[in-house]
Amino acid sequence: MKIAVVGATGMVGQIMLKVLEERNFPVTELIPVASEKSVGKKITFKGKEFEIVSMQKAIDLKPEIALFSAGGETSKEFAPKFAEAGTTVIDNSSAWRMDPDKKLVVPEINANEISKEDKIIANPNCSTIQLVMVLHPLNQKYDLKRVIVSTYQSVTGTGKNAVDQLNAEIIGNDDVAKVYPYEIFKNALPQCDVFAEDDYTKEELKLMKEPKKIMADDTFNLTATAVRVPVQGGHSESVNIEFENDFNLDEVRKILSETPGVVVMDDVKNKIYPMPLYSEGKDEVFVGRIRRDLSQPKTMNLWIVADNLRKGAATNAVQIAEYLVGNQLV
Repeated sequence: MKIAVVGATGMVGQIMLKVLEERNFPVTELIPVASEKSVGKKITFKGKEFEIVSMQKAIDLKPEIALFSAGGETSKEFAPKFAEAGTTVIDNSSAWRMDPDKKLVVPEINANEISKEDKIIANPNCSTIQLVMVLHPLNQKYDLKRVIVSTYQSVTGTGKNAVDQLNAEIIGNDDVAKVYPYEIFKNALPQCDVFAEDDYTKEELKLMKEPKKIMADDTFNLTATAVRVPVQGGHSESVNIEFENDFNLDEVRKILSETPGVVVMDDVKNKIYPMPLYSEGKDEVFVGRIRRDLSQPKTMNLWIVADNLRKGAATNAVQIAEYLVGNQLV
């Protein structure tokens, strides 16, 4: 099986290659794709060297699957060209997520919606993925009414230059390109992505819209505040959930502990709760600090953490590819 990784030299692209190798995905021919300046350079996959090729060469090679992590504009231009060549594209950008003709997939929730006709499949926003992994099973049992989410997002979500900015600031080096409008070290920026309508950022709007599409449910309300923090291991989310039906906390913990891909870390007596320190390099979504909201009925608070480069991006995309292969959809 020929697999293209578009954006192979970027942070998510590198993790995609790592996850493909770790999960022993059936790659018979790897086609790494990157910008023109990287064409001809070599990358290593499963102990072998592969030469980075141009976008057009990759299209001409007609891979069965192309994993895209190269930005929205690149995806809008080239994903349809891969699709026309018969390739199934799994795209990690925001380009296709809210397109009514494209599936937005978290495999544990809605992979069964994918058909052979779906040649461009959208990978959700990183913060959305970890949120819906917890919301979905609880919605099935108790029926969501309203969700309030506040995020604490890793600099890795912005990319390598953001990590470089943070690390330079830690050692007091000002001679580095600034990705953020302010210092990120010893700071918290209440701005992830650019501001859009109604003074929400694009990240917040993704969080507010994408879960409803993934869960095929627009009957609940959701609002978000997204904050960038000087962390590298993963994104954290403080979530307040109001249900239509009341719940039992022990039952909530049992439901979540039995949800594939979710790990409950909720033992406050022993100071056990999710943190980016635990999530980095792992594929699971971690949830803890599960407690009843004392201010109103049928409402709980909880805390969700996941590695945004893995389950939030690369691993979710590879899981979609595994579903395609396992169900003979490519």
